[in-house]
Amino acid sequence: MNVWIKKFDVEIQLKNNGVELAVYDTGDKHRGDLVVTKTQVIWCEGKTSRANGKSLSWNQFIDVMRKA
Repeated sequence: MNVWIKKFDVEIQLKNNGVELAVYDTGDKHRGDLVVTKTQVIWCEGKTSRANGKSLSWNQFIDVMRKA
């Protein structure tokens, strides 16, 4: 996978808008965007908007990763 930061505001702590990462496979096909905010992680597959993405709170995300 190739991962690009789409927008990067230099701050130590994430704010409400967070950071958006563009995710591409090794063939340069856009897989989606990962949005990381101070309250949640949002996966936006393909051209899905942030509002329609799949989100997990940080606690939910940690639980999922512990089971992986």
